[in-house]
Amino acid sequence: MVKYGLDYTRCRWILPLLLGIGVIFGIIALAGRGWLESQTLPYVQQASLWQNCRRADQGGEWSCESLMGYAWGRAAAATYLVGFLLLVICFALAIIAFAIDTLRFNFIRGIGGLLFVAAVFSVMGLVIYPVKFSSEIEMTGINMFSWAYGFAWTTAIMEICLGFFFCCLPNYEDQILGNVKPTYFYSSP
Repeated sequence: MVKYGLDYTRCRWILPLLLGIGVIFGIIALAGRGWLESQTLPYVQQASLWQNCRRADQGGEWSCESLMGYAWGRAAAATYLVGFLLLVICFALAIIAFAIDTLRFNFIRGIGGLLFVAAVFSVMGLVIYPVKFSSEIEMTGINMFSWAYGFAWTTAIMEICLGFFFCCLPNYEDQILGNVKPTYFYSSP
């Protein structure tokens, strides 16, 4: 006999776990210095969301300037940070929602909506940063948007995908709670 459907008791922590992974990726993106890096030797430029560092030659010292002196730097940092804070709030709300024995599905749909708002803020910051950085800061050599910028995009994509999951989960309320009569398949002799 095979029972088809979602087993709520086994799978209830998958979505909060994925939100936690998104939070970890967001922390890596916020703290990482690899938003923009020189691609080839000599490595002369490295930037984060907060500052841009350069050095004159291979053995020289790095000189850094804050990107918070630019209006676009503050805007990119603020919008991405707001998106990250909303993601952390969604993570806390998901832990609360899935820890309660009686699952409130409208509450879960609200978490999904908040995740879409977080994704909008994150994507705004991720679009402002490269457009204004490449147009207003002189770059030497061949540069690429690197690993920390990739973690930031991964966080934004996870916010969008998990927003869909949280919004669609209430459509399967009866299957999740076990209110649907199971279908058994068997063969007669």
